[in-house]
Amino acid sequence: MTLMHTINSVFEAQQKHKYTLRNSNATQRIEKLTALKNSISKFEREIYEALKSDLRKCTFEAAVTEILFIHSEIDFAIKNISDWMQPKKVGKTISNFLAKNRIYYEPKGVCLIIAPWNYPFQLMIGPLVSAIAAGNCAILKPSELSPETSSIIARIIEDCFEEEEIACFEGDAEMSTALLTLSFDHIFFTGSTNIGKIIMTAAAKHLSSVTLELGGKSPVIIDDTANLAQAAQKIAWGKLINAGQTCIAPDYLLIPEKLQDVFIQHYIKAVKDLFFKDQQTIDESVYAKIISQHHFDRLTALVKDALKKGASAALEGHHNTQKHTIGPWVLTQVPADASIMKEEIFGPILPMITYQTLDEAIQFINDKSKPLALYLFSQKRTNIRQILKNTSSGGACINDVLIHISNPKLPFGGINGSGTGSCHGIFGFKTFSHERAVVFQSRFNMTSLIYPPYAKKNWVLNLLHKIM
Repeated sequence: MTLMHTINSVFEAQQKHKYTLRNSNATQRIEKLTALKNSISKFEREIYEALKSDLRKCTFEAAVTEILFIHSEIDFAIKNISDWMQPKKVGKTISNFLAKNRIYYEPKGVCLIIAPWNYPFQLMIGPLVSAIAAGNCAILKPSELSPETSSIIARIIEDCFEEEEIACFEGDAEMSTALLTLSFDHIFFTGSTNIGKIIMTAAAKHLSSVTLELGGKSPVIIDDTANLAQAAQKIAWGKLINAGQTCIAPDYLLIPEKLQDVFIQHYIKAVKDLFFKDQQTIDESVYAKIISQHHFDRLTALVKDALKKGASAALEGHHNTQKHTIGPWVLTQVPADASIMKEEIFGPILPMITYQTLDEAIQFINDKSKPLALYLFSQKRTNIRQILKNTSSGGACINDVLIHISNPKLPFGGINGSGTGSCHGIFGFKTFSHERAVVFQSRFNMTSLIYPPYAKKNWVLNLLHKIM
C-alpha cells in the first residue's frame, strides 16, 4: 500500500466519522480527554526518555514545559468544556427585536496538526486537546527531527483513539507534502515563518482555514528604571531554557548605553548560576543540546558572521560539535546588516543593541516584522504605556519573560509575520470551532415591514431614522 493510499484511506474514514463527532456531547468529549490524559501518564517515563534523547531535556524542565503543561491544558478544558459548548446569547437589533439570537459552536471537521521539534510533545498535544474539546477528527504530523518523541506520540494516540478519529503519521517533509494535498477543514501549524508560508499556500488551494503559530525576533527592552539583577536572571532563563530553541525566547536586547556593561555583569553571573557546574563548565544535566547538526552549523555561522562584521563577544560560548552543544553568547556592537539581526536566532545567542531614547528603541522594533512576543523591564508606568501603545506583538510580558504562555485564560498567538489565530483554553476551542450565527425568528413577521411594495412605507424609513 502506497503512502498516499494509506493517508487517503485514513482521511476518508475521518471525513465520514466527523459527522458522528459533531453530535458528541460534553460528557463524551471529557471522556476522550480523560483517556488522553491517562495515556500520557501511562507513557510518562518514556516521554521523559524521548525528550532527553531528542533534545537532552532534563526531567524537571520536560515536566514543567511539556507534560505538566499539557495536564493543565487538559484539566482546564475538562472543567470548562460544558460551558464552552453552550450556545451564547447575543443582543437584538431593531431588525430582529422579537427574535432570539445565538452563536452555536460547531466543530470544523477533519483537522491537520503539524508540530515542530523544539517542544515536540507540548506543541503537538496542546492543539490536539483543543481539537478534541471542539469535537473534531484530527491527523497529526510530528517532527522528524525529534523522532523519539514522535514515536511516543504515535503510541499514545494508538493507545486511546481509533484512526477514524485521531491518527498520527510519522515521516519527513514528503509526509507533510502528501498531507497538504488533502482538503482539510482546518490546518494548525507551529513552526518557522518560511514553512508557514508554504502551509498557507497549500491551504489556499482548498480554502482550508489556517492557524499559524510562528515566531520572529522577539525583543526584550530594559529601561533606566529596571532592576538589572532581576532582569538579567529572568532573561538568562528565558533565553537559555531549551538552549534558546523557544519560539518566544528573547531574541535580542535593547538597553540604554549607560547600563550595558552593568547588565552584562549581571547576565553572566545569572547564566553561570543557572546553567554552569562551575565558572567554566556547562552543566549538561540542565542545559539542552541543539537539535541537529544543520541547526548547530546555522547558529555557529550566525556568530561568525556577526563577529566578522564588527560585533564583539562579551560572553563567548563554548562549542562542542559532537554533543551539539553551544554555550551562551552575548554579542555587543552588532551591526544592523549582520544576519543575526535579520533572522530569528533560535539558539543561546543574545545580541545587545544600545539606545539613547525610548522612541529610538520603539523605532528599532517597528522597523522589523511584528514579533510573537515582546518583553519590557521597567518600573515606570509611562514607559510601559508608551511601549505597549506604540508597538505590536502577539503577546507581551512586563518585568518577566515567557510566562504569558502558561495562562490558559489568555490567548496565545502571533500577528502577521509571527502568525495568525490563537490557541489555549477557550481560544483554542474557538480556533477549532466554527462560530455559527443562528436566528430564531418570532411568529410575528416583523421583517415584512421592509418587503416591497415600498410606496406606502416611507413611515418605516422615518421611524428607522429616529431609532438608529
